[in-house]
Amino acid sequence: MTSWVLFLTVFLACSVEAVEALTIILAAGTTRHWGSALQGTGAALVALAATVAVLGPAVGQIPLNPLRLVVGALLLVFGLQWLRKAIMRGSGYKALHDEAAAYAEEVEAARAAETGGRGAVRDWYAFTLSFKGTFLEGLEVAFIVVTFGNNQRNVPVAVLGAAVAVVLVTVVGIAVRTPLAKVPENTMKFAVGTMLTSFGVFWSTEGAGAHWPGSDTSLLVLVPVVALVAAGFTAVLRRGNTPNSPVAAGAGVPVEGSLT
Repeated sequence: MTSWVLFLTVFLACSVEAVEALTIILAAGTTRHWGSALQGTGAALVALAATVAVLGPAVGQIPLNPLRLVVGALLLVFGLQWLRKAIMRGSGYKALHDEAAAYAEEVEAARAAETGGRGAVRDWYAFTLSFKGTFLEGLEVAFIVVTFGNNQRNVPVAVLGAAVAVVLVTVVGIAVRTPLAKVPENTMKFAVGTMLTSFGVFWSTEGAGAHWPGSDTSLLVLVPVVALVAAGFTAVLRRGNTPNSPVAAGAGVPVEGSLT
């Protein structure tokens, strides 16, 4: 069961990163030059492979408890940030993330950029845009895989979750050749924020020397508890976010729906 929780957490987190990277690549390819965009993507993947090859084994040499304490704290930071944004969006205090709008912004910026190439690269802007998008989002995927896999001492499951996520998002993107607007990214971010926060609480506690009842199986209780608390905050904030609410008026963002 713990392996399934690990797989699902890595899959959801990496799916979000893959959607964001693919949005950038699609914008560069459709509006500029597909060859250059794919060259940038390929170069980024090579750079990522080299980075992981150098840094990945080093992470595995760190003693388990200090690793869990540090990574648990980092996951709490990232998880709570994602969860806070998901709660704010679900309650209407923050505009829902729109992948189609993000794609449109990338397209507009790509069309406005100067043309020109360097060496074998026909369109340098498409190359660098795809490279940066793939490399930065790929680093986050690598961080998720290495830290989750090493903490749970189950790197193959973490790698499998990431690989399935990246392949699935890529296949969908190639099939539709349009922004992935129908992917429920905000719902995914709510789920990922819940998972990251839960794992962060679990690992930081274990790393500090305490032990959870039932060991890893306590995650089966911890994850739903975090989700219920987040959903409760969302419901409370949504009730207070009325058209006449001074808080809603200050936010300037109408209620745009829930994350469920």
